[in-house]
Amino acid sequence: MNIILRAESVDLFYGTHQAVRSADFSLERGEVAAIMGSSGSGKSSLLYCLAGILPPSNGKIVFDGIELSSLPDGELSALRRGRLGFVFQYGELLPELTAEENAALPLRLAGISKEHAHAVAAQVLGRLGMSDFLRQRTSKLSGGQSQRVAVARALVHRPDVVFADEPTGALDSSNADTVLSEFLHLARRQKTAVVIVTHDSNVASKADKQYTMTDGVLAQRVAV
Repeated sequence: MNIILRAESVDLFYGTHQAVRSADFSLERGEVAAIMGSSGSGKSSLLYCLAGILPPSNGKIVFDGIELSSLPDGELSALRRGRLGFVFQYGELLPELTAEENAALPLRLAGISKEHAHAVAAQVLGRLGMSDFLRQRTSKLSGGQSQRVAVARALVHRPDVVFADEPTGALDSSNADTVLSEFLHLARRQKTAVVIVTHDSNVASKADKQYTMTDGVLAQRVAV
């Protein structure tokens, strides 16, 4: 196995409430894993721990051999910018920027020139069917179009892992299926691993392996 990310006995507390209980998780390079659970099950809390956004109360998160809690804040932020990507339920785009400008942001933050960053962003957006909307401000895009821009932004710098929190939860079923298929096709094409948290079994079924989460307890589903 070529594991890029793992969690070992991770607990997360919010005050006295325990959101994650002794979670063990592993993700191989290029693999797609889904964590499925209802609202309040702790799946998003675990995702934020895996992404280095929330430090676990106990246990450890190891990314490519590096224990995230051992990194100073500046190095952890640089790792997230350079080697991780994020797709959120509502896109979290900057409405005053165009689709191309939004998608190019990770490259621009990495110091890539505007010309090259926009060229790469345009290429990725084109693979997601967005070539006709590069100069459109995202405030004018439909929900499905906006989520394609969010996917492009997450993948444009070819990260090792993308974390997706209910990435199609705000879309109708037709758009959700299309955007998810495009997202996973492009991620697999460039060998980016993906962690998706979802309440939707149809979304989870597209993953290489599935976990379920109930009351903070994570369990891997066994294929039958």
